[in-house]
Amino acid sequence: MEASDPAFPVRHTALSSVIKGHKTEIVISSYEDHFLVIATQIGAMGTILQARKEESVSVDSTFSVTVVFGKRDEPMLVACARQLIEHISNSGSSKALVLSLGLRDHSLGTLKGIVSAVVEKLVEVT
Repeated sequence: MEASDPAFPVRHTALSSVIKGHKTEIVISSYEDHFLVIATQIGAMGTILQARKEESVSVDSTFSVTVVFGKRDEPMLVACARQLIEHISNSGSSKALVLSLGLRDHSLGTLKGIVSAVVEKLVEVT
């Protein structure tokens, strides 16, 4: 299921998918300076992370990811946010990312499925 209401002032897309046996709802919104991505299997926001590309004079890009609310001891959630912000940056956008992950399963397979689904749909809101 996909949805994008042209009357809504923020560009967005939504999808529903089964990832590792769990129904997963994903909403991606594009604001002026941020992307908001909500991925939930529990019907709630879950852990909220913020990720951004750090401006520097060096050639190598650096990224920062912080947990705003929720599980601070889940390195896989941080890795998911880092993968997404790297993709956003590599696609030419300078927007930061706010990511909400309400997941039943924090396995590598689940998080790869979320990253894959978001990257595929991110084009629709840019």
